[in-house]
Amino acid sequence: MLTLDLRSDTLTKPSPGMIEAMYTAPLGDDVFGEDPTVNALEEKIAALFGMEAALFCPSGTMTNQIAIRLHTGPQKEVICHQYSHIYLYEGGGIMANSMASVKLLTGDLGKINASQVAESINPDDVHAPETSLVSLENTMNKGGGSIYTLEEIKPIHALCKEKGIKIHLDGARLFNALVETGESPADWGAKFDTISICLSKGLGCPIGSVLLGTKADIKRARKVRKVFGGGMRQAGFLAAAGIYALDHQVERLKEDHHRARLLGELLVQAPHVAEVLPVATNIVIARLEGSNPETYLQQLAAKGILGVKFGKDLVRFVTHLDFGDAHLEEFGRQIRRI
Repeated sequence: MLTLDLRSDTLTKPSPGMIEAMYTAPLGDDVFGEDPTVNALEEKIAALFGMEAALFCPSGTMTNQIAIRLHTGPQKEVICHQYSHIYLYEGGGIMANSMASVKLLTGDLGKINASQVAESINPDDVHAPETSLVSLENTMNKGGGSIYTLEEIKPIHALCKEKGIKIHLDGARLFNALVETGESPADWGAKFDTISICLSKGLGCPIGSVLLGTKADIKRARKVRKVFGGGMRQAGFLAAAGIYALDHQVERLKEDHHRARLLGELLVQAPHVAEVLPVATNIVIARLEGSNPETYLQQLAAKGILGVKFGKDLVRFVTHLDFGDAHLEEFGRQIRRI
């Protein structure tokens, strides 16, 4: 039986071309700043976003948490959506790593706007923590892969600049958004103090994320990475995968989005599915009726389909480069049999 693993786009395996790039990468010791391939990746992606510097790290959680450490601290506060990855899925790292508090906002499909941010900035009052950071997520995982456009970001950026508040982007799937909107990475780089980019999701790398920022921030970030245990030695093997992905596997994200929309259409017609959230990129979230997620996922697994529970009545599926047209056809055949 063919297994259709749609639990996450982190499940991809390196393509033959990526493996070749990894095997032939020149290496050095990255903690000494001497790995030429890591340096090349950092320079390449920083230039792409028009930012001064970058730092290669093992995970997106690490790059997010380093950024939060740079911009906050004890008695300071982060504003973010209540469904943000930095709040829900990073092990309480905001408190554990930075001792900062969090103000959670609501918003359709996981997005917030400038008016909400303005209302949430704390006054200069002894009773309140200092609002020091606004964090956004694009695409928004819990919003079903929803997209912030640059026009939505501009007023939030302007407000943060006016108030002297830093702004960070959890851009784990930012390239998924950019291939849909056609917006420039450099235009996005101009609107954030720091950006985290994940290489191991839709871009198909085995591991790794990159933090972008000013030279001063990235210099500080290297120290924080060291404290977090993220200093790697001959990391060029992994960085080479990132360079290959940026050169060869960005535009093909549109294929994942196309299959996700078709998958969503199949789910709408399937038994036990009440609705499917709007499919903007490669994440498909279905709301169930007449079945709970645990039972439904067990039934799917018996048919060779793997997804994840995403709420009390929600299940999630994520398309990726290892999910092709033949897999989509098999999904359609099996989903009707549940």
